[in-house]
Amino acid sequence: MCNDCAMKTLHRVSDRLRAIAPSATLAVDAKAKALKAAGHPVIGYAAGEPDFPTPANIVEAARRAVDEPSSYRYTPTSGLPALREAIAKPLGADPASVLVTNGGKQAVFQACAALINPGDEVLLPAPYWTTYPETIKLAGGTPVPVTASFENDYKVTVEQLEAARTERTIALIHCSPSNPTGAVYSTAETAAIGEWALEHGIWVISDEIYQHLVYDGMSAPSLLTTTPALADQLVIVSGVAKTYAMTGWRVGWMVGPKDVIDAATSFQSHATSNVNNIAQKAAIEALTGPQDAVGEMREAFDRRRRLMVETLRTIPGFEVPTPQGAFYAFPRVTELYGLEVGGKVIESSLDLADTFLDQVEVAVVPGEAFGTPGYLRFSYALGDEALVEGLERIHTLLER
Repeated sequence: MCNDCAMKTLHRVSDRLRAIAPSATLAVDAKAKALKAAGHPVIGYAAGEPDFPTPANIVEAARRAVDEPSSYRYTPTSGLPALREAIAKPLGADPASVLVTNGGKQAVFQACAALINPGDEVLLPAPYWTTYPETIKLAGGTPVPVTASFENDYKVTVEQLEAARTERTIALIHCSPSNPTGAVYSTAETAAIGEWALEHGIWVISDEIYQHLVYDGMSAPSLLTTTPALADQLVIVSGVAKTYAMTGWRVGWMVGPKDVIDAATSFQSHATSNVNNIAQKAAIEALTGPQDAVGEMREAFDRRRRLMVETLRTIPGFEVPTPQGAFYAFPRVTELYGLEVGGKVIESSLDLADTFLDQVEVAVVPGEAFGTPGYLRFSYALGDEALVEGLERIHTLLER
Protein backbone atom coordinates (compact mmCIF):
# COMPACT_ATOMS: atom_id res chain seq x y z
CA MET A 1 0.00 0.00 0.00
CA CYS A 2 1.38 3.47 -0.86
CA ASN A 3 2.17 5.67 2.14
CA ASP A 4 0.41 8.68 0.64
CA CYS A 5 -2.79 6.68 0.20
CA ALA A 6 -2.66 5.43 3.78
CA MET A 7 -2.22 8.94 5.13
CA LYS A 8 -5.05 10.47 3.13
CA THR A 9 -8.06 11.52 5.23
CA LEU A 10 -11.37 10.49 3.75
CA HIS A 11 -13.88 13.31 3.93
CA ARG A 12 -17.29 12.31 5.22
CA VAL A 13 -19.74 14.64 3.48
CA SER A 14 -19.38 16.80 0.38
CA ASP A 15 -18.95 20.55 0.83
CA ARG A 16 -22.07 21.06 -1.29
CA LEU A 17 -24.36 19.10 1.00
CA ARG A 18 -22.66 20.15 4.21
CA ALA A 19 -23.54 23.75 3.35
CA ILE A 20 -27.29 23.05 3.23
CA ALA A 21 -29.33 24.41 6.14
CA PRO A 22 -32.07 21.98 7.22
CA SER A 23 -35.67 23.10 6.78
CA ALA A 24 -36.45 25.25 9.81
CA THR A 25 -40.19 24.72 9.48
CA LEU A 26 -39.85 20.94 9.40
CA ALA A 27 -37.34 21.04 12.27
CA VAL A 28 -39.73 22.97 14.51
CA ASP A 29 -42.62 20.72 13.51
CA ALA A 30 -40.54 17.59 14.20
CA LYS A 31 -39.58 18.85 17.66
CA ALA A 32 -43.21 19.64 18.45
CA LYS A 33 -44.37 16.22 17.25
CA ALA A 34 -41.67 14.48 19.29
CA LEU A 35 -42.81 16.30 22.43
CA LYS A 36 -46.42 15.46 21.65
CA ALA A 37 -45.54 11.79 21.16
CA ALA A 38 -43.90 11.87 24.59
CA GLY A 39 -47.17 12.97 26.13
CA HIS A 40 -46.76 16.76 26.13
CA PRO A 41 -49.85 18.79 25.14
CA VAL A 42 -48.01 20.67 22.40
CA ILE A 43 -49.94 22.87 19.99
CA GLY A 44 -48.12 23.33 16.69
CA TYR A 45 -48.50 26.28 14.33
CA ALA A 46 -45.33 25.33 12.46
CA ALA A 47 -46.29 23.02 9.62
CA GLY A 48 -47.81 24.24 6.38
CA GLU A 49 -50.12 21.26 6.19
CA PRO A 50 -53.93 21.23 6.03
CA ASP A 51 -55.51 19.21 8.83
CA PHE A 52 -58.34 18.02 6.57
CA PRO A 53 -58.46 14.52 5.10
CA THR A 54 -57.87 14.22 1.39
CA PRO A 55 -61.33 14.44 -0.27
CA ALA A 56 -63.06 11.07 -0.57
CA ASN A 57 -63.37 11.09 -4.37
CA ILE A 58 -59.58 11.47 -4.67
CA VAL A 59 -58.92 8.62 -2.23
CA GLU A 60 -61.39 6.44 -4.14
CA ALA A 61 -59.54 7.16 -7.40
CA ALA A 62 -56.36 5.94 -5.71
CA ARG A 63 -58.12 2.77 -4.56
CA ARG A 64 -59.19 2.07 -8.14
CA ALA A 65 -55.64 2.69 -9.30
CA VAL A 66 -54.34 0.01 -6.93
CA ASP A 67 -56.38 -2.55 -8.89
CA GLU A 68 -54.99 -1.43 -12.27
CA PRO A 69 -51.94 -3.47 -13.36
CA SER A 70 -50.64 -0.45 -15.30
CA SER A 71 -50.04 1.29 -11.97
CA TYR A 72 -47.30 -1.22 -11.18
CA ARG A 73 -45.11 -0.39 -14.17
CA TYR A 74 -42.71 2.35 -15.15
CA THR A 75 -44.48 5.24 -16.85
CA PRO A 76 -43.07 8.31 -18.63
CA THR A 77 -40.75 10.38 -16.44
CA SER A 78 -42.64 13.50 -17.48
CA GLY A 79 -45.91 12.19 -16.03
CA LEU A 80 -49.08 10.41 -17.09
CA PRO A 81 -50.48 12.08 -20.24
CA ALA A 82 -53.90 12.63 -18.64
CA LEU A 83 -52.32 14.41 -15.67
CA ARG A 84 -50.11 16.60 -17.84
CA GLU A 85 -53.18 17.57 -19.85
CA ALA A 86 -55.16 18.40 -16.68
CA ILE A 87 -52.30 20.61 -15.45
CA ALA A 88 -51.83 22.37 -18.79
CA LYS A 89 -55.49 23.06 -19.60
CA PRO A 90 -56.26 25.86 -17.08
CA LEU A 91 -53.07 27.65 -18.16
CA GLY A 92 -53.76 27.28 -21.86
CA ALA A 93 -50.41 25.51 -22.10
CA ASP A 94 -49.18 22.60 -24.18
CA PRO A 95 -49.05 19.34 -22.16
CA ALA A 96 -45.54 18.90 -23.60
CA SER A 97 -44.51 21.90 -21.47
CA VAL A 98 -45.42 20.05 -18.23
CA LEU A 99 -43.23 17.87 -16.00
CA VAL A 100 -44.85 16.05 -13.07
CA THR A 101 -42.56 15.97 -10.02
CA ASN A 102 -42.38 14.37 -6.59
CA GLY A 103 -44.01 17.31 -4.84
CA GLY A 104 -43.52 21.04 -5.22
CA LYS A 105 -40.05 20.96 -3.64
CA GLN A 106 -38.66 18.81 -6.43
CA ALA A 107 -40.20 21.23 -8.94
CA VAL A 108 -38.44 24.18 -7.29
CA PHE A 109 -35.14 22.32 -7.12
CA GLN A 110 -35.26 21.22 -10.74
CA ALA A 111 -36.30 24.66 -11.96
CA CYS A 112 -33.23 26.12 -10.26
CA ALA A 113 -31.03 23.32 -11.59
CA ALA A 114 -32.30 23.89 -15.12
CA LEU A 115 -31.81 27.68 -15.17
CA ILE A 116 -28.94 28.66 -12.88
CA ASN A 117 -25.23 28.52 -13.60
CA PRO A 118 -22.46 29.06 -11.01
CA GLY A 119 -22.15 32.75 -10.22
CA ASP A 120 -25.68 33.67 -11.31
CA GLU A 121 -27.72 35.83 -8.95
CA VAL A 122 -31.36 35.14 -8.16
CA LEU A 123 -33.56 37.83 -6.65
CA LEU A 124 -35.42 36.45 -3.68
CA PRO A 125 -38.17 38.55 -2.08
CA ALA A 126 -38.05 38.22 1.71
CA PRO A 127 -39.75 36.95 3.80
CA TYR A 128 -39.15 33.82 1.73
CA TRP A 129 -39.91 30.12 2.03
CA THR A 130 -36.97 28.39 3.69
CA THR A 131 -36.26 26.06 0.75
CA TYR A 132 -35.68 28.76 -1.87
CA PRO A 133 -32.19 29.94 -0.88
CA GLU A 134 -30.95 26.38 -0.41
CA THR A 135 -32.08 25.28 -3.88
CA ILE A 136 -30.50 28.38 -5.44
CA LYS A 137 -27.19 27.64 -3.72
CA LEU A 138 -27.30 23.95 -4.65
CA ALA A 139 -27.57 25.03 -8.29
CA GLY A 140 -24.46 27.16 -7.84
CA GLY A 141 -26.29 30.46 -7.71
CA THR A 142 -26.32 33.29 -5.22
CA PRO A 143 -29.61 34.27 -3.56
CA VAL A 144 -30.05 38.04 -3.34
CA PRO A 145 -32.72 38.86 -0.72
CA VAL A 146 -34.99 41.81 -1.46
CA THR A 147 -36.82 42.62 1.76
CA ALA A 148 -40.49 43.55 1.51
CA SER A 149 -41.69 45.99 4.14
CA PHE A 150 -44.29 45.42 6.81
CA GLU A 151 -45.91 48.68 5.67
CA ASN A 152 -46.32 47.35 2.11
CA ASP A 153 -48.00 44.15 3.29
CA TYR A 154 -44.81 42.13 2.73
CA LYS A 155 -44.82 42.73 -1.05
CA VAL A 156 -41.76 43.90 -2.96
CA THR A 157 -42.03 46.63 -5.56
CA VAL A 158 -40.59 46.77 -9.07
CA GLU A 159 -38.41 49.65 -7.86
CA GLN A 160 -36.87 47.39 -5.19
CA LEU A 161 -36.26 44.63 -7.72
CA GLU A 162 -34.63 47.05 -10.13
CA ALA A 163 -32.38 48.42 -7.39
CA ALA A 164 -31.21 44.86 -6.62
CA ARG A 165 -30.67 43.86 -10.26
CA THR A 166 -27.09 43.51 -11.52
CA GLU A 167 -25.48 42.19 -14.68
CA ARG A 168 -25.34 38.78 -12.94
CA THR A 169 -29.08 38.65 -12.22
CA ILE A 170 -30.53 35.65 -14.02
CA ALA A 171 -33.88 35.04 -12.29
CA LEU A 172 -36.50 36.09 -9.78
CA ILE A 173 -38.49 33.76 -7.53
CA HIS A 174 -42.06 35.02 -7.21
CA CYS A 175 -44.56 33.50 -4.73
CA SER A 176 -48.16 34.68 -4.54
CA PRO A 177 -49.99 33.90 -2.31
CA SER A 178 -46.91 33.94 -0.14
CA ASN A 179 -45.46 31.47 2.28
CA PRO A 180 -44.76 32.67 5.00
CA THR A 181 -46.79 35.90 4.98
CA GLY A 182 -50.07 35.16 3.20
CA ALA A 183 -49.52 38.27 1.06
CA VAL A 184 -51.22 38.30 -2.35
CA TYR A 185 -50.00 40.42 -5.27
CA SER A 186 -52.82 42.11 -7.16
CA THR A 187 -53.28 41.61 -10.89
CA ALA A 188 -51.67 44.99 -11.55
CA GLU A 189 -48.71 44.26 -9.25
CA THR A 190 -48.19 40.85 -10.83
CA ALA A 191 -48.34 42.28 -14.33
CA ALA A 192 -45.85 45.01 -13.42
CA ILE A 193 -43.36 42.42 -12.17
CA GLY A 194 -43.88 40.37 -15.33
CA GLU A 195 -43.28 43.39 -17.58
CA TRP A 196 -40.14 44.31 -15.63
CA ALA A 197 -38.74 40.77 -15.99
CA LEU A 198 -39.61 40.75 -19.70
CA GLU A 199 -37.90 44.09 -20.28
CA HIS A 200 -34.66 42.98 -18.62
CA GLY A 201 -34.54 39.39 -19.91
CA ILE A 202 -34.89 37.83 -16.46
CA TRP A 203 -36.33 34.39 -15.79
CA VAL A 204 -39.19 34.13 -13.29
CA ILE A 205 -39.79 31.00 -11.24
CA SER A 206 -43.38 31.51 -10.13
CA ASP A 207 -44.52 29.40 -7.16
CA GLU A 208 -48.31 29.18 -7.48
CA ILE A 209 -49.04 26.33 -5.08
CA TYR A 210 -51.36 28.49 -2.91
CA GLN A 211 -53.12 30.08 -5.90
CA HIS A 212 -56.58 28.78 -5.00
CA LEU A 213 -56.39 29.74 -1.31
CA VAL A 214 -57.36 33.43 -1.45
CA TYR A 215 -59.88 35.46 0.55
CA ASP A 216 -61.64 38.83 0.72
CA GLY A 217 -62.54 38.68 -2.96
CA MET A 218 -58.87 38.52 -3.97
CA SER A 219 -57.48 36.53 -6.87
CA ALA A 220 -53.92 35.39 -7.46
CA PRO A 221 -53.50 35.41 -11.22
CA SER A 222 -50.70 33.48 -12.85
CA LEU A 223 -47.94 35.47 -14.51
CA LEU A 224 -48.75 33.44 -17.60
CA THR A 225 -52.16 35.14 -17.58
CA THR A 226 -51.12 38.68 -16.68
CA THR A 227 -48.05 38.74 -18.92
CA PRO A 228 -48.44 36.16 -21.73
CA ALA A 229 -45.34 37.49 -23.52
CA LEU A 230 -43.26 36.26 -20.56
CA ALA A 231 -44.02 32.62 -21.40
CA ASP A 232 -40.58 31.97 -22.88
CA GLN A 233 -38.80 33.03 -19.68
CA LEU A 234 -41.28 31.76 -17.08
CA VAL A 235 -41.34 28.50 -15.12
CA ILE A 236 -44.42 27.83 -12.99
CA VAL A 237 -44.14 25.43 -10.07
CA SER A 238 -47.15 24.10 -8.19
CA GLY A 239 -48.84 20.94 -6.94
CA VAL A 240 -51.87 19.39 -5.29
CA ALA A 241 -50.58 19.47 -1.70
CA LYS A 242 -52.21 22.60 -0.30
CA THR A 243 -55.43 22.99 -2.29
CA TYR A 244 -56.48 19.35 -1.98
CA ALA A 245 -54.97 18.42 1.42
CA MET A 246 -52.56 16.04 -0.32
CA THR A 247 -49.22 16.90 1.27
CA GLY A 248 -48.24 13.25 1.71
CA TRP A 249 -49.16 12.19 -1.83
CA ARG A 250 -46.11 14.02 -3.27
CA VAL A 251 -47.37 15.28 -6.62
CA GLY A 252 -46.12 18.58 -7.97
CA TRP A 253 -45.23 19.97 -11.38
CA MET A 254 -43.26 22.39 -13.50
CA VAL A 255 -44.70 24.24 -16.50
CA GLY A 256 -42.35 26.14 -18.79
CA PRO A 257 -40.60 26.41 -22.16
CA LYS A 258 -40.06 23.04 -23.76
CA ASP A 259 -36.26 23.19 -23.76
CA VAL A 260 -36.24 23.86 -20.00
CA ILE A 261 -38.81 21.14 -19.32
CA ASP A 262 -36.88 18.68 -21.48
CA ALA A 263 -33.69 19.41 -19.52
CA ALA A 264 -35.46 19.02 -16.18
CA THR A 265 -37.06 15.79 -17.41
CA SER A 266 -33.64 14.37 -18.27
CA PHE A 267 -32.43 15.33 -14.80
CA GLN A 268 -35.45 13.69 -13.17
CA SER A 269 -35.00 10.55 -15.29
CA HIS A 270 -31.69 9.99 -13.47
CA ALA A 271 -32.94 11.12 -10.05
CA THR A 272 -36.37 9.58 -9.48
CA SER A 273 -37.96 8.63 -12.81
CA ASN A 274 -41.77 8.77 -12.79
CA VAL A 275 -43.85 9.90 -9.82
CA ASN A 276 -45.83 7.16 -8.04
CA ASN A 277 -48.56 6.15 -10.49
CA ILE A 278 -51.27 5.73 -7.87
CA ALA A 279 -50.63 9.24 -6.58
CA GLN A 280 -50.67 10.58 -10.14
CA LYS A 281 -54.07 8.99 -10.79
CA ALA A 282 -55.35 10.50 -7.54
CA ALA A 283 -54.06 13.89 -8.74
CA ILE A 284 -55.96 13.51 -12.02
CA GLU A 285 -59.15 13.11 -10.01
CA ALA A 286 -58.22 16.09 -7.84
CA LEU A 287 -57.82 18.39 -10.84
CA THR A 288 -60.67 17.10 -13.01
CA GLY A 289 -63.22 15.85 -10.47
CA PRO A 290 -65.72 17.74 -8.26
CA GLN A 291 -64.27 20.82 -6.54
CA ASP A 292 -66.84 21.10 -3.72
CA ALA A 293 -64.36 20.02 -1.03
CA VAL A 294 -61.90 22.70 -2.14
CA GLY A 295 -64.50 25.37 -1.52
CA GLU A 296 -65.39 23.91 1.87
CA MET A 297 -61.74 23.82 2.98
CA ARG A 298 -61.19 27.38 1.75
CA GLU A 299 -64.20 28.56 3.77
CA ALA A 300 -62.79 26.86 6.87
CA PHE A 301 -59.38 28.45 6.31
CA ASP A 302 -61.02 31.83 5.88
CA ARG A 303 -62.89 31.45 9.19
CA ARG A 304 -59.70 30.41 10.96
CA ARG A 305 -57.78 33.26 9.34
CA ARG A 306 -60.18 35.86 10.72
CA LEU A 307 -60.19 34.16 14.11
CA MET A 308 -56.39 34.02 14.24
CA VAL A 309 -55.87 37.64 13.20
CA GLU A 310 -58.50 38.86 15.65
CA THR A 311 -56.99 36.85 18.52
CA LEU A 312 -53.35 37.68 17.72
CA ARG A 313 -54.21 41.38 17.80
CA THR A 314 -55.25 41.03 21.44
CA ILE A 315 -51.75 39.84 22.44
CA PRO A 316 -49.49 42.65 23.70
CA GLY A 317 -46.56 43.41 21.41
CA PHE A 318 -47.98 41.69 18.31
CA GLU A 319 -48.47 43.75 15.13
CA VAL A 320 -50.62 41.74 12.76
CA PRO A 321 -51.45 42.57 9.13
CA THR A 322 -54.35 40.70 7.53
CA PRO A 323 -53.14 37.90 5.23
CA GLN A 324 -55.22 37.52 2.07
CA GLY A 325 -54.03 34.10 0.94
CA ALA A 326 -52.45 30.75 1.86
CA PHE A 327 -52.93 29.76 5.55
CA TYR A 328 -50.36 31.79 7.46
CA ALA A 329 -50.25 34.88 9.65
CA PHE A 330 -46.91 36.68 10.05
CA PRO A 331 -46.99 39.14 12.94
CA ARG A 332 -44.15 41.52 13.77
CA VAL A 333 -42.96 41.04 17.36
CA THR A 334 -40.07 43.47 17.77
CA GLU A 335 -42.02 45.38 20.43
CA LEU A 336 -41.38 42.41 22.74
CA TYR A 337 -37.59 42.75 22.53
CA GLY A 338 -36.08 43.47 25.93
CA LEU A 339 -39.03 41.92 27.75
CA GLU A 340 -38.31 39.19 30.30
CA VAL A 341 -40.48 36.15 29.57
CA GLY A 342 -40.20 32.95 31.58
CA GLY A 343 -36.98 34.17 33.14
CA LYS A 344 -35.38 34.94 29.76
CA VAL A 345 -34.82 38.36 28.21
CA ILE A 346 -36.15 38.32 24.65
CA GLU A 347 -33.59 39.58 22.17
CA SER A 348 -34.87 38.03 18.95
CA SER A 349 -37.85 36.28 17.39
CA LEU A 350 -35.83 33.06 17.73
CA ASP A 351 -35.70 33.65 21.50
CA LEU A 352 -39.43 34.19 21.51
CA ALA A 353 -40.20 31.01 19.56
CA ASP A 354 -37.94 28.97 21.86
CA THR A 355 -39.61 30.48 24.93
CA PHE A 356 -43.11 29.70 23.68
CA LEU A 357 -42.18 26.06 23.11
CA ASP A 358 -40.32 25.69 26.41
CA GLN A 359 -42.76 27.59 28.64
CA VAL A 360 -46.23 26.90 27.21
CA GLU A 361 -45.57 24.14 24.65
CA VAL A 362 -46.61 26.15 21.62
CA ALA A 363 -44.60 25.71 18.41
CA VAL A 364 -44.19 28.60 15.97
CA VAL A 365 -41.49 29.35 13.37
CA PRO A 366 -39.26 32.39 13.96
CA GLY A 367 -38.71 34.98 11.25
CA GLU A 368 -35.00 34.10 11.07
CA ALA A 369 -36.04 31.00 9.10
CA PHE A 370 -37.54 33.23 6.41
CA GLY A 371 -34.76 35.79 6.17
CA THR A 372 -36.57 38.37 8.32
CA PRO A 373 -35.80 38.37 12.06
CA GLY A 374 -38.42 40.06 14.21
CA TYR A 375 -41.43 38.09 13.02
CA LEU A 376 -43.19 34.79 13.76
CA ARG A 377 -45.08 32.54 11.37
CA PHE A 378 -48.34 31.00 12.58
CA SER A 379 -50.10 28.44 10.39
CA TYR A 380 -53.86 28.35 10.83
CA ALA A 381 -54.12 24.98 9.09
CA LEU A 382 -55.16 23.32 12.34
CA GLY A 383 -58.42 22.82 14.20
CA ASP A 384 -60.30 25.81 15.63
CA GLU A 385 -60.09 24.62 19.24
CA ALA A 386 -56.33 24.10 19.16
CA LEU A 387 -55.86 27.38 17.32
CA VAL A 388 -57.53 29.36 20.10
CA GLU A 389 -55.97 27.42 22.97
CA GLY A 390 -52.43 27.95 21.74
CA LEU A 391 -52.91 31.70 21.37
CA GLU A 392 -54.46 31.86 24.83
CA ARG A 393 -51.36 30.14 26.26
CA ILE A 394 -49.13 32.75 24.62
CA HIS A 395 -51.33 35.62 25.82
CA THR A 396 -51.27 34.30 29.40
CA LEU A 397 -47.47 33.85 29.32
CA LEU A 398 -46.85 37.40 28.12
CA GLU A 399 -49.14 38.90 30.75
CA ARG A 400 -47.43 37.19 33.72
